[in-house]
Amino acid sequence: MAGLAVDGVQRVVLHPEDDPLALACGRTLAPVEVAFTTHGTLDATRSNAVFVCHALTGDAEPAGPDGWWDVMVGPGRPVDTDRFFVICPNLLGGCQGTTGPSSIDPRTGAAHGLRFPPLAVSDLVAVHRRLLAHLGIERLHAAIGGSLGGMQVLQWLLDAPGEIANAVMVCTSPRLTAQNLALSAVARRAILDDPDFCGGDYAAHGVRPDRGLAFARRLAHVTYLSEEGMARKFARAEPPGWEREGDGARWLGPAYDVEGYLEHQAEAFLARFDALTYLYLTRIMDAFDPLGPAARVDPAARALCLSFTSDWRFGPEHGRRLAAGLRAAGAGTVVEELVDSPWGHDSFLLAVPDYLEIVRDFLSSGST
Repeated sequence: MAGLAVDGVQRVVLHPEDDPLALACGRTLAPVEVAFTTHGTLDATRSNAVFVCHALTGDAEPAGPDGWWDVMVGPGRPVDTDRFFVICPNLLGGCQGTTGPSSIDPRTGAAHGLRFPPLAVSDLVAVHRRLLAHLGIERLHAAIGGSLGGMQVLQWLLDAPGEIANAVMVCTSPRLTAQNLALSAVARRAILDDPDFCGGDYAAHGVRPDRGLAFARRLAHVTYLSEEGMARKFARAEPPGWEREGDGARWLGPAYDVEGYLEHQAEAFLARFDALTYLYLTRIMDAFDPLGPAARVDPAARALCLSFTSDWRFGPEHGRRLAAGLRAAGAGTVVEELVDSPWGHDSFLLAVPDYLEIVRDFLSSGST
């Protein structure tokens, strides 16, 4: 595998019918196909691999002009593809090429729908580890992720001590609060109550629960921003004559900048994402709580826990609990950083200079 350098989305069946994936819920799943990208070149010692775990609505392409994490991954970026061999899959349960609830079940010829088994973060990591074995890599220089991506990195540290030398977890919670659970419940309820959901079999009926999924996306974007960030980003002015012209439908329609932003985000999301994946991945996050008394990590692993001041979804208190839990689990090196940013939870996707420099320094100074 030395010298491996293959860009573009690749697909591989990691769990064929005769080798099903054993899930945390006690069921099995096969076949499991994974879509993934790689960037950079694997060195002769196979010691420069960096695994990127994507967040809730990400995919297998973090780099380049259309990449969801272009500020972090690419030539000269903190995850420097001129130096590192970067691997990023669409995660299990996804809708961008990896097996998920909208994939076709070969036994029935129809989409799995709600018959798809419940998942846990440990199942996502099990598939990541199988992909790593497929690529012939035994140990990662680093694994990095934000939000749900960071949860995967944390679970990996616990499930396979010794496989990750340097772990970067950004905007990550080791356990959701009741407020977070409530926000996710409201989003899921909007999808489940959409008349076009059809008990999860909407594909068979030729419809999509777009109203519910669009509502979920609008709500999510409110939680991803901060009050200060919204004030900086959006004007408060109404359109001229808005309150006097036309009927109630016009008056109640989007008028303020922030309303237009939410409508745009909802429309763009419907073009690329699936409602069942949104349901499954948010539920996975709800149940995540891996740092119990028995949790143990490799004492040689280095961990960076990074939070942003204005993130109220997975804010500084979540980062503190994560760092404390890792120390209690035996981590020898835990770096805890709080970065000032007005942009809320979305800060991990943006070009916040201090944040990017901290990650760059951590990865550059880390052992293999």
